[in-house]
Amino acid sequence: MRYYSTSEHAVGFLLGLIGDEDAARVRQRTGIAVGADGSPDLPSAADAAWRNANVPSSVLLWVLEEDSPLGNAVVWRHLPAGDGLRRAIARGVPFGPGRTEPVPVDSLVRREGEPPAPAAYRQHGLVGALRAATTMATGRAAASMVVTPADWRTATEADREAPLPGYARWALSVRPDCPPALRRQFGSHPKFTHRLRQAGVLAGPDRYATEHGPARTVLAVLSAGRTLFPQRVREAEDALRPLVREHLGGREDAWAVLAQLVGTYYGTVPELVATAGAIA
Repeated sequence: MRYYSTSEHAVGFLLGLIGDEDAARVRQRTGIAVGADGSPDLPSAADAAWRNANVPSSVLLWVLEEDSPLGNAVVWRHLPAGDGLRRAIARGVPFGPGRTEPVPVDSLVRREGEPPAPAAYRQHGLVGALRAATTMATGRAAASMVVTPADWRTATEADREAPLPGYARWALSVRPDCPPALRRQFGSHPKFTHRLRQAGVLAGPDRYATEHGPARTVLAVLSAGRTLFPQRVREAEDALRPLVREHLGGREDAWAVLAQLVGTYYGTVPELVATAGAIA
């Protein structure tokens, strides 16, 4: 089986934003190799996109929103998922908007099982464990027990009655599945916003596509997204399509330049596309 590089997946994603006829002509005349026309299987897509990438945590949530057992298993294997998301996957909690039916659990997840509950939760329950958080470790442990929509409502109501400790608030807020209303309830201090960005909590795929870098990594993740989170990846495609058509279009010379640049370019995707077009 041919395994495509991160750069090949990146170019393949952008080629998917122009017409099929133009894309085929560019591939033929430039010799650009692109990964599986942007539709790799789930394991190889995740491997190519995430092998050396610091994947933002919100990307994991976009995958979970598909409520796919195989996609959930991909997230399960990814270290930044954390115990909270792993508990949700193990319990079959649905993430897709409006969905209530449990998600079938992949055999890998069933075999490994849900992480053990922390001692504070066993002793004091959910709210008690959150209020007992006096360190970052205990805050993360307590926050990992917030799993279902009902748990999030319980945490929101508890904080409204009396503010939760800072460690518990921090651990909840940097969860990619934290409800936006609860984040607003926690406040909007600049340090808080900085922590969210550090944790990889993103406004959406369109902002990820246009504001984050390096371009090769972002595009490889989005290429995998065509299989792993197809509903949300469209937002990224819509944001990038006008730029690609303006600066690259069907120009073989511009695509050849882009293929040479993408492997070592550390700017954003819009900067890469504009630079390749300008050089050509």
